[in-house]
Amino acid sequence: MSQTTGLTDKGLSILTFAAYHSFVSGEKVRRVVLDDGKGHHADADGVREMEEAGYFEPEGERGTLTEEGLKRLDAVIEAIRGVR
Repeated sequence: MSQTTGLTDKGLSILTFAAYHSFVSGEKVRRVVLDDGKGHHADADGVREMEEAGYFEPEGERGTLTEEGLKRLDAVIEAIRGVR
């Protein structure tokens, strides 16, 4: 379990995916694709964990990070940048 977010690796996978898209787009990511219909799909346990923690609101094939989820995403991004 992460000390930064209190999430397991499955929950962190959702934030890591959002962090990746933030890095490549240069923009803050709030919405995450859960199933693109082409083979990519978010881990169901991770989605459930994020939702139960109040970090994420799944809506069909996509989901939205809550304000608290965005704070957790910022923490993950800063942790990744810390390895420079």
